[in-house]
Amino acid sequence: MSIDKILHSLTNLNMLHKSLLEIAYKKTEAIKTGDMDSLNQLLKDEQAHVAGISQLEQQRQLEVTDYLRAKGIAPIDNPTVAHVLENTNTEEEKEQLSTARKQLLLTLETLKNQNDLNQKLTFQSLQFVNMTLDMLRPKPDQINYSKNEVKRPSKDKSYFDSQA
Repeated sequence: MSIDKILHSLTNLNMLHKSLLEIAYKKTEAIKTGDMDSLNQLLKDEQAHVAGISQLEQQRQLEVTDYLRAKGIAPIDNPTVAHVLENTNTEEEKEQLSTARKQLLLTLETLKNQNDLNQKLTFQSLQFVNMTLDMLRPKPDQINYSKNEVKRPSKDKSYFDSQA
């Protein structure tokens, strides 16, 4: 059995992850500028990409399972490309799979780093908003409505000057 289907799945997964990486870059800019409309649209696009990636990943797992079964290897819970690499006979196929796998892993690592940056930027933005709100909100210890704090005119003093 050939590895062509697995290679095709890996190539498609890499393309979708690169597209997701572009969305992550755009999200960074939207977070920096505070463009909420753009950020909302990017989040919707991101969800669509994640759904597509999930479907492709399921397809890749089926293809790897089918390949391993064809080689006479019992199916496993989470079949990976590394299992295929261990059981591939030709060096050419090993090289092709290894290259496609490395490209996907590199894209995934870059995407992870960009998402970490976006998470940090979002956290900083939330901290700034909370700090601003804290500055505008009165502190609980500044508001005191106890009876001894309320100033009332004494009975001896009058605010009306009768001699005027």
